[in-house]
Amino acid sequence: MSQIWSIGGGKGGTGKSFIAGNLGILLAKEGYKTLLIDVDFGAANLHTIIGISKPERSISDFLNRRLATLDETVLSTPIPNLYLISGAMNNLDIANLTHQQKIKLLRNIARLSYDYILLDIGAGTSFNTIDYFMIADSGIFVTTPEPTSIENVYRFIRSAYFRKIHHVLKAHDFRTLADEAERQNGNATVSNPEILLHVIKELDPEKGDIVEKALRTLDFKLILNQVRKQDNPNIGELICKIIERHLALKMSFIGNLSFDDHVHNSVCKKLPFVDLYPYTRTALDLRECCKNHLSINKDKTSVQYLTA
Repeated sequence: MSQIWSIGGGKGGTGKSFIAGNLGILLAKEGYKTLLIDVDFGAANLHTIIGISKPERSISDFLNRRLATLDETVLSTPIPNLYLISGAMNNLDIANLTHQQKIKLLRNIARLSYDYILLDIGAGTSFNTIDYFMIADSGIFVTTPEPTSIENVYRFIRSAYFRKIHHVLKAHDFRTLADEAERQNGNATVSNPEILLHVIKELDPEKGDIVEKALRTLDFKLILNQVRKQDNPNIGELICKIIERHLALKMSFIGNLSFDDHVHNSVCKKLPFVDLYPYTRTALDLRECCKNHLSINKDKTSVQYLTA
C-alpha cells in the first residue's frame, strides 16, 4: 500500500515544489519506488525541479479521456526509482476542476501502487486544494520565516481542520448538527473551526467525540524553508506549539532548510538540486528532513501495529 505525502502551505513562493521534488529524489535514492504528482494546477513546475524540460503527458490527458487510466500518464525520470505525473501542459481551466473530475482524480491517486507518492499542492485555501492535501497519510506544511508566510500556513492549517470536520459531519449525516452549530455561533467558520467543534460538542457530546477522534488522526508536519543566519532557528518549533495549543492538533517539526542561492542556479539549469549541489548546507538539511519524516512515520506505524 502506498504512503502518500502531501506538500502544501497556502502561499506561493515558499518552495513547495522544490521540497517535493528533492524529497522524492532522496526517497528514490534510498531504493523506494517513488511517484511525484504535480497537482499545482495552473502553475505546475515540478518537472523542471527534477530535470524534465517538456513532459510528454499530463493529468489533463487522463481527465479529458485522451488516456484511459492515470497510470498511463506516469513518466520516467532521469533518476532511477523516481516517476512523475505532471500537471504541465494542462488546459487553462484545469485549476477549476469540476467536482466529478476532482473525485475521479482523488480516487485514482489512491489506487496507484508505489512505495511513496508525493503530491505537490498548489497555493491558496480553496476546497479543491485542501482536498488534495487531505488525501495524504501525512501532510507536510512549508513556510518561510516571513510573517506573511507564517500567517498563510496557519490559515491553511485552519482550513484543513475545518474541512476535516465537514467531511466527518457529511460522512455521518451530521449536516443538521453542523447547521445548528453555525446558527448558534456565527464565528464557527473556516476562520474559527475550533469554535465549530466546541459548539458541536455542546449540542451533542457523543457526535462531538466522533469528530474530535477523527481530528486526532490528522498527521501534520512542518518544514521551515529559506532560513537565513539572522532568523530565529526555533520559529518552526514555536509554530507547532501554537497549532497544538489552539487547535489541539499534533504537529511535528521536521527541520529548517537554509537559504541558498544555489537553489536558483539549479532551477535555471533545470537540474535536481541534491544532485548538482549534494554537499551544501541546504542539501544536508533536505536529507535531515527526509530522515526525520521517515523516522516519525516509522514510529507511528510501530505504535499502530502494537496497539492493533
